[in-house]
Amino acid sequence: MPRAGDPDALRRQHLLRVRGRSVAWIPPLLVLVTILLVDWNTGGEFRTVSWIVLVPGIAAAICGVWGTAVFAVLGMATYALADHAWPHQYQTGLPDFILVGVGGALAVLACVVRVRGERRMLHMRDVAETTRRTLLRPLPPGWGGLDHAAVYLAADAFARVGGDFYDIQPGLHGTRALVGDVQGKGLGAVEAAAALLGTFREAGYHEAELATVAARLETRIHRHGLHLAALGGEDDDRIDRFATAVLLSFPVAEPDIVEVVNFGHEPPLVVGPQGVRSLPPGHGLPLGLGELAHMDGPPPTLRVALGPGETLLVVTDGVTEARDRAGVFYPLKSLVTEGVLADPHLADPERLVAYVRDSTLRHGGGHLADDTTIFAVRRS
Repeated sequence: MPRAGDPDALRRQHLLRVRGRSVAWIPPLLVLVTILLVDWNTGGEFRTVSWIVLVPGIAAAICGVWGTAVFAVLGMATYALADHAWPHQYQTGLPDFILVGVGGALAVLACVVRVRGERRMLHMRDVAETTRRTLLRPLPPGWGGLDHAAVYLAADAFARVGGDFYDIQPGLHGTRALVGDVQGKGLGAVEAAAALLGTFREAGYHEAELATVAARLETRIHRHGLHLAALGGEDDDRIDRFATAVLLSFPVAEPDIVEVVNFGHEPPLVVGPQGVRSLPPGHGLPLGLGELAHMDGPPPTLRVALGPGETLLVVTDGVTEARDRAGVFYPLKSLVTEGVLADPHLADPERLVAYVRDSTLRHGGGHLADDTTIFAVRRS
């Protein structure tokens, strides 16, 4: 039986349909016909008709409950007719008939369990997809006057959502963007990411200074921890969560400037037709650890001049910590540099994100050790 949330169940459903119609009945029917032909064309000393017990078992794996029941009944009827067509001394008789009947009944029960599991899996998939779209809301093209592209790949293929987060928020004082990664996994990471995104969407719209937005984020994750502590949960890891993040601002009055506040995150890359450069590393601690810095206010705001066609690329550690079979980390900057030299148009956000996604998956052999977010943005 496929596990709830198993994507193989969905792939199997698509493979067993032709022009929208199910063809799942064909494999068990072919097996049934093959068994009959083999049984008829071999001698009486080598009877294969009892193998019909396999037919409803195969149907249980790929057909619906009623289809499996039909093959169970068909198997019993076919067995009875085929066995009685032989002389008495070659008939397998009642014991094998009972075996075929019991096998058919067990196959129907197994199919019922499988179908219920797949329905539960589809429901869980819908819930996860709704959660993902709420957390990582779809961003319209040109949102906030920015060209942007992003991809999120969950390390857990069943969960489909994790602690990585990103968003763009147009506001009264320019457009802001936030990309981050909550420490840890599971629902606790999702809760913390949702709390930070909710605060960013409000503060990013209203506040005039990016430093104020940054301070609001630090306060929010601290309050989130206090709330979890007040609930009295046993999972201390949920209470002590922190998040690395990059907060960006594109001021209205300065079209060639981007403001950056880095909360202990991997420094963004500036990718342009002329090459690739890294921004200076952030001096701030991750969100949630600000009290350890012994400094008043958020980390300093970095002002960066962007040339025509230059794109900011921000990734989470699912990219930078991806390893190949030899244990070598993914060389993000060098590979992006090679890509830009080969194709200057790679600085386009959509092409850049697709390039980093594909090369990361190739480097890791299709395996992701952590949730992976690739986010690229520039002024339209």
